[in-house]
Amino acid sequence: MRGATGEIVIRADSGFYNHKVVGACRTAKVRFSITVKMMGKALHQAFSAIPEDRWAPIPYFLEGAAVAEIAYTPFATKKATVPVRLIVRCVPPTPGSQLALYTHYSYHSFMTDRQGHMLSLEADHHAHAEIENVSRDLEHGLGLNHMPSGRFGANAAWLALNTIAHNLVRWVSRMGP
Repeated sequence: MRGATGEIVIRADSGFYNHKVVGACRTAKVRFSITVKMMGKALHQAFSAIPEDRWAPIPYFLEGAAVAEIAYTPFATKKATVPVRLIVRCVPPTPGSQLALYTHYSYHSFMTDRQGHMLSLEADHHAHAEIENVSRDLEHGLGLNHMPSGRFGANAAWLALNTIAHNLVRWVSRMGP
């Protein structure tokens, strides 16, 4: 955009967790906030080893949620790897959820090269994740998973009306009781 200032930040889900994306961000001087794939026991062990005094409580609908930060070098087997910040959210299991045996918390993490306070970065990363819920609601809640017509114009009108309705519902719901 002409006249725009400030840093550019990409926020991505775990599908973009790879060294090529991080390398492209660094080459383009774009900051990143990318959800880490929760693969293997190593990350879970690292999270479990975080000292209790490093966890900062966060507002959450269940008591006991917290955030911590540790140093992390993603893709360590690749050349030119650089340590980043790994911010970890720890939440107690929701009623009825299934966790692995002897697991007391569910962990969600993302890596970032952004500057700023850990809690602010975590809240920003988490807030951007809401778009996935919006997409799901539009697709399944408002019928966008099956367009009603074989005609482009009719489907375009259906999409526009459903998106307007969805946005109105979200706006009204934020007004409170």
